[in-house]
Amino acid sequence: MKLPHRRHFLHLAAGAAALPAISRITWAQTYPSRAVRVIVPFAPGGGTDIFARIAAQKLGESLGQQFYIENIAGAGGNIGVGQAARATPDGYTVLFAFGSFVVNPNTYAKVPYDPQKDFAPVTLAVVATTVLVVNPAVPATSVKDLIALIKANPGKYNYASGGVGAQPHLVGEQLRLSLGLDLVHVPFNGAGPAIASVVAGHTPIGFASLASAAPYVKDGKLRALAITSKERSQSMPDVPTMTEVGYPNIEGDSWVGVLVPAATPKEVITTIHREVVKIIALPEMKERLVTLGYDPVGSTPEEFAQRIATELETWGKVIRAANIKPE
Repeated sequence: MKLPHRRHFLHLAAGAAALPAISRITWAQTYPSRAVRVIVPFAPGGGTDIFARIAAQKLGESLGQQFYIENIAGAGGNIGVGQAARATPDGYTVLFAFGSFVVNPNTYAKVPYDPQKDFAPVTLAVVATTVLVVNPAVPATSVKDLIALIKANPGKYNYASGGVGAQPHLVGEQLRLSLGLDLVHVPFNGAGPAIASVVAGHTPIGFASLASAAPYVKDGKLRALAITSKERSQSMPDVPTMTEVGYPNIEGDSWVGVLVPAATPKEVITTIHREVVKIIALPEMKERLVTLGYDPVGSTPEEFAQRIATELETWGKVIRAANIKPE
């Protein structure tokens, strides 16, 4: 029996070694080849949902395939995030997560995901300040008026947020604890339902991302008293910061980040990252984001991973101090 020449073995080995590289190139060139599911773990109408819908439309236009939104609300975002964690890591499930992504693991005894092991960060896309709003029927035109009203009527007032442990809830608890207010938290499954409750007057006070509340404030359906960022928002320059009205310790912002299941091919992550950053850098997109109450960021995957690690520790300390638990 005649054995192959050594040179033939070398050619075969070289060809085998090239296969992964060829596969990666082919994947990068063909992705996406079908529709991509975008999970938003909250009800329609909230800040995360608003941004996700804008980004999904642009992603579809730039990549030539539909990016469709699937709202999976419940348990403060845990149900939707849990489904994303269990999805096949092939790039055809993308998660648009809110700040509760790093809060819930410190709030709930058990969550259906590990924020660091189950996901690969793509980018911290945008941030939005939290705004304190009231129904126009509430007789308070400033934060100090509102605090005086709550103190004069213990147990009468409550406030809405998009869920237990969400950034707006944590800011509301900062205010309640720091001033010793008799103020009850009413959680909803997402910012949209929470805002709707304040607009209807069922819940007189609300803490929400500016992106969620801005349209209602501009239409006169809500009154904005203050925002919780260090500087005034470009979209609502007339609304003062908490620091300006005398409460410098009430501070925090919300964010929307893009993630994919762990083990998603790096080439897919690179593609999604490139396109999302490109989208939020468009002049018309920047203008639209500011109008909605967002500041564009477009971080690298590594920077987003670091922020996730930092906030897991930071909010863990706050939650334990305030003894915040899911209801």
